[in-house]
Amino acid sequence: MPVTAIAQRFDDTLLDRAAPVRVVFFDIDGVFTDGGLYIDAEGEGIKRFHTLDGHGIKLIARAGIVPAVITGRDSPALRLRLKALGVEHAVFGTERKRPAAEQLLATLGLDWSQAAAMGDDWPDLAVLRRCAFACAPGNAHAEVLAEADYVTSLAGGHGAVREFCDLLLHASGRYGALLQEALDA
Repeated sequence: MPVTAIAQRFDDTLLDRAAPVRVVFFDIDGVFTDGGLYIDAEGEGIKRFHTLDGHGIKLIARAGIVPAVITGRDSPALRLRLKALGVEHAVFGTERKRPAAEQLLATLGLDWSQAAAMGDDWPDLAVLRRCAFACAPGNAHAEVLAEADYVTSLAGGHGAVREFCDLLLHASGRYGALLQEALDA
């Protein structure tokens, strides 16, 4: 049965602005996670990821938008999750996110006009300010919220990444076709 109506809508101005996006730089803590740090007695970090966010990452990749991660932390749990999602481009353990993003853009043969970013705190600002489209989860720091072209209604770690991925899918014109594939499965 074909898709006759799509429940989710975004402002046309946002969609036009996001349409050129071919790569998205994501922070992890506070974006993919709720920002809490769970550390066990041995000092190992434990992270909680939302399944909606993971599916969003897989969907944008299918739509031809490269998901990339630039994060100040590193952990086995994070690497395992990114591998499961098929994220091939990631820089771990860096607070200097702009040079990392520039290197990834060069590797991909893209420029800032084709890039989006999602971050929640000051270390993300240098990338957010240079991208064509900046996004922040609803619970981001005030300075990041002020830079964002779009602020999700959901908090980091609670589906905010998926909300942003859906916006990008709408902007790319692929949302309806991917939804139809799910309905036909």
